[in-house]
Amino acid sequence: MTDFSFSTVSHIVSAAGAAGRLGEHIRTHFPDVQRALVVTDAGFLGTGLAAAPIASLEGVGFHVKIYSDVIADPPEYVVLAATNIARRHDTDIVIGLGGGSSMDVAKLIAVLAGSGQPLAEAYGIGNVQGRRLPLVQVPTTAGTGSEVTNIAIVTTGATTKMGVVAPQLYADIAILDAELTLGLPPRVTAATGIDAMVHAIEAYTSRHKKNPLSDMLAREALRLLAHNLPRACEGGTDRAANLEVRQAMLLGALLAGQAFANAPVAAVHALAYPIGGIFHVPHGLSNALVLPHVLRFNASAAEEHYAELASIIVPHAQGSTAARAEALAAAMERLAELTGIERTLRAVGITEADLDQLADAAMLQTRLLGNNPRDVTRTDARAIYAAAL
Repeated sequence: MTDFSFSTVSHIVSAAGAAGRLGEHIRTHFPDVQRALVVTDAGFLGTGLAAAPIASLEGVGFHVKIYSDVIADPPEYVVLAATNIARRHDTDIVIGLGGGSSMDVAKLIAVLAGSGQPLAEAYGIGNVQGRRLPLVQVPTTAGTGSEVTNIAIVTTGATTKMGVVAPQLYADIAILDAELTLGLPPRVTAATGIDAMVHAIEAYTSRHKKNPLSDMLAREALRLLAHNLPRACEGGTDRAANLEVRQAMLLGALLAGQAFANAPVAAVHALAYPIGGIFHVPHGLSNALVLPHVLRFNASAAEEHYAELASIIVPHAQGSTAARAEALAAAMERLAELTGIERTLRAVGITEADLDQLADAAMLQTRLLGNNPRDVTRTDARAIYAAAL
């Protein structure tokens, strides 16, 4: 048995309608906090779905300030502006209400406003100093798993990103409520759902920190996501059935988040980041575009693990270990086709002339590439992009 350590959020609530009781859930754990900063984006705020959780906070006596200027792939100026607002508000609890970007910004506000540490000093692994403000995360998409991870990604330049990785970024409470996801367009549901599946697959094959708990979580995440994603994309008029499917998707994304927070992701994410940074393709879709090609590249080093995962996603797959590993890659391609998202780099505006730039940028993701089951050279990265073209 390999030695390992495992960390996660200490309190998780999974229930449709739970966000409408957000104030009660927080009061149970933090009876004395009074001034809440809710971190979200303008699009989600415009849906009206934030009204119930905000009313719940106010109903138990919170003075609520809303920060809704989060944008996808949040740049440094957003984090710094939000932190300044938190300080001026005398915030004593931070609540992330949105997708991965909103939850990442919430993590950083809690750290920076709580300690006064400059953001530039927090980048990297284990560089966060001091304590943070209480932190609650409420996801509105089933994808990133950011509600239970200890990492936040910041856009630091025109095409570059940096991460903050530290135990202080684990939230105190994560709340899963499918009612917040009912209005998601099918394409967003598909891309974020496949993103969560990537988290599970990469955690299951992570080179350095794969462990029995992360494996168990990754397998169950894949089972929930593979079974429910097509139905979540179809929607339907039966609200109760739709809620059940979407609650399962949220739980699958959370379990995948717990898995990869402890057994970190690898080459799929390393190659996806430049696609998002340079061409502004949403993160989940960027992962989906390169996923099957990275799986085939990794097969020589990870085919046994891929064959094990194929038994969850395509239980009818038979034949050799190599054949079942290929069945996993093919199944993920079919899932992208079934859900209607783009399946090639050309479909998102990338051409042959862009591949060298992408390969160069991918090789800068050393933190991620080091977790991959097979070493990736620049030549390899370019060939993977070419296969995805």
